Amino acid sequence: MRTPDGKDCNFYYEDFHRGRDKQECRAHKAPQSAGWQPKDCEKCPVPAILKANASPHLELEIHIRRGFLGFGNKTTVNAWCKRHDVTIPDPHVGCPKCNEERPGLSLFAEALDDIQ
Repeated sequence: MRTPDGKDCNFYYEDFHRGRDKQECRAHKAPQSAGWQPKDCEKCPVPAILKANASPHLELEIHIRRGFLGFGNKTTVNAWCKRHDVTIPDPHVGCPKCNEERPGLSLFAEALDDIQ
């Protein structure tokens, strides 16, 4: 669904049908995270991560931190692979172990190296 910021995100949900007024982020949130607000979608990295990595084993957890006096909110993302149960250092790239299992990916990387 399209977020208030105009990006496509699988975790965003809204319902304004017949007088309803419901907007929510259905991503898993860290226990210490502040409450979600629609303006948090503006700087959220989740839509870019989902666009770059379509792995079915990717799990994301967001942590929203409020800035000084409520201004300058920051959203951070922790990612891990359900299949290998490892933390993913760069969610845009994906799980290193899953990437090793794909032979086509290494062929693609070698072809890029040959071009450069």
